Amino acid sequence: MKPKTQLRSQYTFFFAIQTRWADNDIYGHVNNVMYYSYFDTAANALLIQKAAFNIHHSPIIGLVVNSSCHFLQELTYPEIIEVGVAIQKMGNSSLTYELAIFKQEQEQASAQGHFVHVFVDRHSKKSTPLPQEMRDALNPFLSN
Repeated sequence: MKPKTQLRSQYTFFFAIQTRWADNDIYGHVNNVMYYSYFDTAANALLIQKAAFNIHHSPIIGLVVNSSCHFLQELTYPEIIEVGVAIQKMGNSSLTYELAIFKQEQEQASAQGHFVHVFVDRHSKKSTPLPQEMRDALNPFLSN
């Protein structure tokens, strides 16, 4: 079943990415695995830029436990894309993101999906609650 195409207006955080020569596959378009890389980069950019998450020294880390992508329109090199990020759900120790990839100045998504981070202690890898400061910083990005 084809999902309803997401629109740019459904997102409040965007991260621009330049596709690279190596992103293309033998068929001349961006390979499907790269879309997940774009999602990962944008979700982490939201954490770093808006929640001051220190990926190198934080006592907690986010592990991806689930992701999906619906491919709606080919991307190619060279192209600058914008990945829209919204938080669909903020759990006790997890964040579920809604993500969509947009070509510049295009209102409809070229790809869309979700991504789930579960936050764990950096050393023990045991699930740990999201700090209140992170919750407060990310609240504006919760989707309605």
